[in-house]
Amino acid sequence: METRNIFLNISPLDHRYSLSESAVFDSLSVYISEQAAVMSCAEAEVALIKAHLSIRNQLNSETEKILDNVAKTIDPSVVYKEEEKTKHFIRALVNVMKTMVPEDIAPLVHLGATSVDILDTALSMRVRDCIQQVVLPLLKELETKLCQIAAREAETPQVGRTHGQHAVPITFGFAIAEYVSRLGKSILEIEVRSNELKGKLAGPVGAYNGSSMIVKDPEDLEKRYLSYLGLEPSEHSTQLVEPEYLLRLLLECNVAFGIIANLADDLRNLQRSELGEVFEYFSSTQVGSSTMPQKRNPWNSEHVKSLWKAFAPRVMTFFMDQISEHQRDLSNSASQRFVADYIAGFSLAVARMKSVVSGLQADKEGMSKNLSNAGGKVKGGVLAEPAYILLAEAGVSDGHEVIRKITLEAEETGASFYDVLKKHTETFNKITTQLKELGVADAESFFAEPARYRGLAAEKAKKLAEKYATLMKN
Repeated sequence: METRNIFLNISPLDHRYSLSESAVFDSLSVYISEQAAVMSCAEAEVALIKAHLSIRNQLNSETEKILDNVAKTIDPSVVYKEEEKTKHFIRALVNVMKTMVPEDIAPLVHLGATSVDILDTALSMRVRDCIQQVVLPLLKELETKLCQIAAREAETPQVGRTHGQHAVPITFGFAIAEYVSRLGKSILEIEVRSNELKGKLAGPVGAYNGSSMIVKDPEDLEKRYLSYLGLEPSEHSTQLVEPEYLLRLLLECNVAFGIIANLADDLRNLQRSELGEVFEYFSSTQVGSSTMPQKRNPWNSEHVKSLWKAFAPRVMTFFMDQISEHQRDLSNSASQRFVADYIAGFSLAVARMKSVVSGLQADKEGMSKNLSNAGGKVKGGVLAEPAYILLAEAGVSDGHEVIRKITLEAEETGASFYDVLKKHTETFNKITTQLKELGVADAESFFAEPARYRGLAAEKAKKLAEKYATLMKN
């Protein structure tokens, strides 16, 4: 078959990403390239031959070796050439395989199967193997790196934000632990779903019509066939495997994709000039702008979000592939081919996110500065919440209004929240007494240091980092 210049390819996956993420692209190609599709169908056909021979007590190690070699050496270009004659891919594959197996075995090639018995089974096998051998290892590496950051930065003070506004203090490790938890659960779910993919050997309408003419127990033949491929039968098949097995796996991948895109967006925003709280690794030869030499754009994080925008909407097609008229129509024959593109796009985004967090550093000086200045127009104003809560605990029913007036006074005078609070001696003493009852050390200076008001941020960060780091190892 003619080899095409890489720069004449149409999909960006096959030129830009195959070059910039060559290792990931190469590992994906083993499972979801067109060559992999042909070879997996050949492997399914070989499994069917083995199933027939095992029922006949004619399968031995030498024959298995011959058959396995057929699956490994099938030439996709030869199959494609044959397809030009047959106008049918599986029939072309069968014709080629009949010339490759021993003559006495040739009648068993594709015996009792319909095309989709091979196609759906091979797709399940390819997707399962790609997810387990490529996607999950990438996800687990990313998750492990996030665990390391969450643990490392568990004590690093940072201002929390809601609605894009300063809220109350947290730690950077706590902010990352959000993604540790969300992504960790999704990874575990993807792992489960990948093991639930099914195959079939139930014939044109799923009722085992053809195989019932060959064996007394068609379901036994189906189980034998699928056992060679590490799969189990779909509980109920038409000509198709029930689509929900694959759908649920792809949907969970999309859940993980959204989590990663959310992380990318947060990291991108934290790199804004006016925030300056984190920075990505920037090589000595890297260029941030074609015209502004000083710029260091967060392009990797933006790249991840852009891939998400391109591929996440494809879940609509996955849902649409649930529907087939009666026992089967061909309305998913084209759309289902793009499952490979989705998995590739997702994997490339995970790989890029992994490179982002691998070189990610907290700008502790920037975080400290932003936290000190947090609270709108009032320096230290983020501590208005604990002041109000402690005052209410001290029995002051209108504590919220008392603290609100103190923040207004601080805003009008330009003084810090702490300095104005101290001037209101009675209020300050009640609040300090409450702090002492809670066992807070150096209670009098608590409101001078916003970073001390962080709740369980550090503890949660460490706990989640340890939990998911252990789960990823297991």
